Amino acid sequence: MAKIDDVKAMVEAGKTKLVAGLVQEALDEGSAAKDILQGMVDSMGIVGDKFSTGEIFVPEMLMAAKAMAKGVDVLKPLLAGDSSNSLGTCIIGTVAGDLHDIGKNLVSMMIESAGFTMVDLGVDVPAGRWIEAINENQHVTLVACSGLLTTTMPALKEAVQTIKGSGLTGFKVIIGGAPVTQEFANEIGADGFAPDAGSAAVKAVELVKVL
Repeated sequence: MAKIDDVKAMVEAGKTKLVAGLVQEALDEGSAAKDILQGMVDSMGIVGDKFSTGEIFVPEMLMAAKAMAKGVDVLKPLLAGDSSNSLGTCIIGTVAGDLHDIGKNLVSMMIESAGFTMVDLGVDVPAGRWIEAINENQHVTLVACSGLLTTTMPALKEAVQTIKGSGLTGFKVIIGGAPVTQEFANEIGADGFAPDAGSAAVKAVELVKVL
């Protein structure tokens, strides 16, 4: 168990060169892959909280996410085929007319760290493409729509209402972006809203756990 604590501490500190070796050491001392993964997810939750409160900033959060990715690479062969460790598939993208992807990419990394399999549609995603992606992928539990510009808020509304009006079920829709508020999310029928990447991962887990 002590080695898992080391893994957690090094993920939180963003020590990308150390985490893979520590994960292997934790496996060698008998820790289960799923327990090590959960430890890293817990660390990313702490990182997300610190980002949300302004205690750390984007570079620190990115390093933590990269450190966790190094650890996940070691665990992947052991976790393959074990769906109990996944929260499902999250389809993410920036809505039509919006070409910004830095915030979307940050959110994607944090949600992946929380245990989702990510499908990134990129930027300028037309409303109909969301439906295609939901149909093309298995076990979709979350759709995350991003919009940075005030001028693309109508596209955000169109995306959410197209998804909600499609008749497809089994997933939640979360939105985010600089101009987005909880009131706007309520107005357009989104299931959730997050003001930043750190809280997006927490909200994502909260939403799918009630499916």
